[in-house]
Amino acid sequence: MITTVLAFLLTLGVLIIVHEFGHYRVAVACGVKVLRFSVGFGRVLWRHQRDRESTEFVICALPLGGYVRMLDEREAPVQPHELDRAFNRKPLPARAAIVSAGPLANLALAVLLYAWPMCWVWWNRRP
Repeated sequence: MITTVLAFLLTLGVLIIVHEFGHYRVAVACGVKVLRFSVGFGRVLWRHQRDRESTEFVICALPLGGYVRMLDEREAPVQPHELDRAFNRKPLPARAAIVSAGPLANLALAVLLYAWPMCWVWWNRRP
């Protein structure tokens, strides 16, 4: 029973990390400032931030989701010198790419996990 619960949490954790990493990477590539990359909700268990201007990476107590918090004028005031890095100031194609990157990262993971055994068999076939 405990093995099943741990396997479920591990699988869910991998899916959440891949999903949120998709949002994160595309946001950074589009020039959006990412304030926080969080896996889980609730009380913070682990936190890492290189410096005050960099992204804060967080693992929280309830591993049932996650989020990527970006700089956005609709959430809090933005310094004038950072307005060009705000999510809401980016053009629609960039915002659409950032929003769709999470599900596309999960799709890519699924394709990779399903294709990997077939590729391994093909690569190790006997001549």
